[in-house]
Formats: sequence, C-alpha cells, structure tokens
Amino acid sequence: MLRELLLPSLTGGRRGKAVEAALREAIRSGRLAAGTRLPSSRDLAAQLGLSRGTVTTLYGQLVAEGYLLARHGSGTEVAPLGDDSAPRPAPPAARPRWRYDLKPGLPALSAFPRAEWLAAQRESLTTMPDAELGYPDPAGHPALRAELASYLGRVRALPTTPDDIVITNGAAEGLSLLAGVLRAEGHTTVAVEDPSHVGQAELLAAHGLQPHGVPVDDDGIDITLLTAPCRAVVVSAAHQFPLGVALGPDRRRSLLSWARATGSLVIEDDYDAEHRYDRAALGAVRALDPERVAYVGSVSKVLAPALRIGWLVLPTRLREQVIELKFRHDLGCAPMPQAALAVLLRGGGYDRHLRRTRRLYRQRRDALLGALAEHLPAWRPFGIAAGLHVVVRLPDGTDDASLQRKLAAAGVNAPALSGYAHTPDSPFPGLVLGYAALTPDRLREAVTVTAQVANQGLNPR
Repeated sequence: MLRELLLPSLTGGRRGKAVEAALREAIRSGRLAAGTRLPSSRDLAAQLGLSRGTVTTLYGQLVAEGYLLARHGSGTEVAPLGDDSAPRPAPPAARPRWRYDLKPGLPALSAFPRAEWLAAQRESLTTMPDAELGYPDPAGHPALRAELASYLGRVRALPTTPDDIVITNGAAEGLSLLAGVLRAEGHTTVAVEDPSHVGQAELLAAHGLQPHGVPVDDDGIDITLLTAPCRAVVVSAAHQFPLGVALGPDRRRSLLSWARATGSLVIEDDYDAEHRYDRAALGAVRALDPERVAYVGSVSKVLAPALRIGWLVLPTRLREQVIELKFRHDLGCAPMPQAALAVLLRGGGYDRHLRRTRRLYRQRRDALLGALAEHLPAWRPFGIAAGLHVVVRLPDGTDDASLQRKLAAAGVNAPALSGYAHTPDSPFPGLVLGYAALTPDRLREAVTVTAQVANQGLNPR
C-alpha cells in the first residue's frame, strides 16, 4: 500500500523531497493511520529506487516534525496526531459564488493602483535604512504616521500629530485594541448603533463587552437613549452604516456633552468618509474633543482590505495602554507596506486614486439608482449621497429576510436590512446594496433579476 501511495511522487525532480511531502500528506489525511508500521529505510529505498541515505533523511525529518515515531528495536511507525476518537471538524464551507454580489463593504478591487503601489514599494525599499528592517515600532512606522497626520488634517479636518496615531492591522484590530483597553478599565458593555455592522458587535462580544443597540434615526444615533452602564459608544458619524445618515450637528454636541458628563469614550468609525458625491465633506467628530474621541480609520474602503493597514487616533490617556497592548499582541505591524503607503501619500498617489474612484463609484451608484427607478419604482433608496452602498426601503409589510433568501436562490447576494438590527425591530424592511464592486452593466443586470424575483410576490410578515 505504501509503495502505491508514494510512487506517483517519483515522476518529477527532487524525488526525496517529493516522497517526503507525499508521506506527510498521507499521514495528515488519515490514509496512513496512527500506529502503521513503515518499512525499514533499506526496504523502502529498494522499493522506490532511492538511496538509503535519502530515505533515512526523510524519515528523520518526519520524526522531527512529529509525523513519525522511531523506537529503538521497534522500527518506525506513524505517530498519533491527536485524539482519533474525537470527531474531525468539518472543513470550512466554501464561499458561495454569486452571479451578482451586492454585499456592501468592498471597493472596486480591479481599480487598485497596482503600478503606483509597485512604484511606492520600490522607492520605499530602496530608501529604507537597514535598521528599519528589524522589529518595528509598535506604534507604527514613523514616516506613515507623519503622512497620515498631514492627510487627516487636510482631508478630514482632523488636527493631529504623529504621536497621536497608532498603526493597526486594519480597523478591526483597532477596535479590538480599544476593546481590550476598555475591558481592562472595567467596562462590561458598549453602545452600538442599531442597526449597524454585526461583525463589530461580534468582535466586541468576543472581547468580553456586551454590545447594547441604540436606535438610529434621520439625524444619527439617539443620544437620549445612551444610558448606564454604557460608558463607551461606537458611532459612524460621517456616513452611518448601513442607513447612510450623517450625525447631525446638534447630535454631535449632545454626544460629546454626554461623554464629558459621564467620563465616557466615543469611538468614531470613519470607515468610508472619503467617498462622497452630492454633499460637502463632514469634519470628524474627534476634531471637536480629541480627549473624548478615539478615531478609527483604514485603507480598506479606499485601496483594498488585503493591505490590512488601519490606524487609531487616540486620546492622550489611552495611547500608552494601546501601544503596550499592541506590542504584546504582535510586536507591531509589518513596516514595508507601511513605508509604501507613506510614499503613496507623500507623492499624491493616494489622492489621485481617490479622485478616480469617486468618479467611478458615482457612475456605478447612478447606474444602480437608474435601474431601481426603472424596474422597482416603489422601492425608495436612502443614503445615496456618500459611501459605497445604498439602502432601499421595501413596501411596508415585506419580509426582507425572506426576499434575501429568494434572491440568493437566484444568485443575487442582497443582504436584508433586518440582518443588521440588534433588536427584533428593524427600522423598516429593506435591502443593503453595495455597488462599488460591480460595473454599471452588471448592476443593471442584477436589478433586472431582482425585479423578476420580487415581482413573483413579496411575503408579508
């Protein structure tokens, strides 16, 4: 049996390494069970036409890795890799391949500025001192923090210094670090907008903080419903996710008054504030009270999530705690991508890309809105002035979760608004439609299919 398992590996070069890899995989997959006796190195070498030294070497490597056991006088056998009586976990389910994926949250990945990014990587690596190839500053690459301080002041009206900034592996790690600090300070709950990103609430819960949903209306989160024991709140003030509303000026003042009166922390998630089409930019809430607001940002919605570059702009009192936690977590983010992003910011490549994608996303948004007006005129779009998605309000009485399932069966991924609610009461039946990742023609096709499914009958609640 062993010979038949290993013979196919002998067809290419580096035959010893190929046999080693094949034997390792046979053990991993269970085709060679724990306790199986293997031939002596002399016998296996003869069976496979290899030198005895080659087989002795590969046996020794697999013993060192824990796949084999070599007992003096008893030969070599397959080692137990775990509790064979325990059920094996099911492999992770494959991500569905949608005909039309309207899930919000992704930019146009095909628009990523590959040439400019490669040029920035070459320049940053050429000029990077040898010392910067060692372990990084856990607060982040100094050049990137300097460029971000300038960029945020210019684009987000956010006065800051490089010392205020900590670089993170995306916005998710930024929120995780803040959750860790809050938990260490004795917080047990944190307020979140309702509806809002379910993944954020799950992340907070995973760090021991109970998320408490606070309703959102046309002016943003309802500050009057922020109550004890919550002494921290996560808000998306410039473009609320998913409803698309902006936090009004009176609400901003009330939010900061609440934070001062209760000694609370506002966590401002500025996840897609740069994407705006029909209204002026709104300044960051942090600019009004830097010591009460922690600002979270990333490049995921402008460049690509795969870069895993985000940042926190922190109140002074939290900075050292966050840096210490970051150091203990992973010693700091990789310096090379940070250095490349610093070059892209300094040379204007980031701004040029943003100008290009704003035009692109406006065209895609307009195509989606035009198709909805033509094929589904009773559906009312909201939050269209900015961002990378729209919310469409369905006719009253529609079961949006049921419609989502019907659309999924037709190959359209269109999340229901009720799926983002933290209580049983969704604001209204709706769909949350991301448009940035699909071309105008694909968006129009998606709406055509959606209309065909919807016109077959919407289920009342």
